[in-house]
Amino acid sequence: MEALLPQTCVPCSGDSPPVTEAEIAELEHQIPDWKTIEENGELRLQRVYKFPNFQTALVFTQRVGEEADKQGHHPALLTEWGKVTVTWWTHAIQGLHRNDFIMAAKTDAIATQFAK
Repeated sequence: MEALLPQTCVPCSGDSPPVTEAEIAELEHQIPDWKTIEENGELRLQRVYKFPNFQTALVFTQRVGEEADKQGHHPALLTEWGKVTVTWWTHAIQGLHRNDFIMAAKTDAIATQFAK
C-alpha cells in the first residue's frame, strides 16, 4: 500500500465509501500509535499526545488546526494541561475515510517537532 505521507486529502462527500476492514488493517500499520475506537456507532481514530505543560499542548493544538484548515479536514481536539487528544473521522460518511489516516500521519509528523 502507498505511504500515507506526503499525501493531501481528497475532497470527500456523503457518497464517498468508508475504508474497508482490510484497508484499515493495512493503513493502521502506518500509524501504530493510534487506536481505532467506536463512538456513537462510528469508527474513529484517536491518539493522546503528552506535553510538558499547557502552553506546549496549546501550540501543538494550533499547528494541528492550521494543517487541518489547509487540508479542509478537521478533527476533534481536546486540549488539557500536558496533553492533547486528537480524534479523526469523516463526518460526511459517519466513519473512517483514507483522509483520516492521512491526517493522523500528518498529526504524528507535527508531534515530532515537539519531541525532546
